[in-house]
Amino acid sequence: MARMHSRKKGASRSRPPYGEKLPAWSDMTKEELKKTVTKLHDTGMAPAKIGLTLRDSYGVPSAKMVLGENLTRFMRSSGIGSEIPEDLTNLMRKALHIRKHVKANSKDVHNKRALQLTESKVRRLVRYYHGTGKLPEGFEYSPEAAEILVT
Repeated sequence: MARMHSRKKGASRSRPPYGEKLPAWSDMTKEELKKTVTKLHDTGMAPAKIGLTLRDSYGVPSAKMVLGENLTRFMRSSGIGSEIPEDLTNLMRKALHIRKHVKANSKDVHNKRALQLTESKVRRLVRYYHGTGKLPEGFEYSPEAAEILVT
């Protein structure tokens, strides 16, 4: 897929398919994985970081194979997920950091442009999530509201 705000090509490539069943060396049960995911979430980890930790530290090749659903869907169904999707939170955090930099360095025109592009991505993503029903209808992006939500 092509990049949004540049003339560069994307990073599309083939990836090996996942197996149909869990490997024999993976021995974590569904209940153990549920407890581990809730414990990691309580420490403040994002879903992507939880998946990496499960893979690297606990030896779980795919949480989806053990749980039967992907990690964010499991977290949302069990009531521990965030109401704002992770990619939107990350973009809002990036926009806040750029805004703070531009406030301190008012002549940095390149980062003023980067702020415009990042905030347009945020607004575009908010519009998409409104259409899919993953965000409440009253949610509007503003830097002040994003600062409250992200911090």
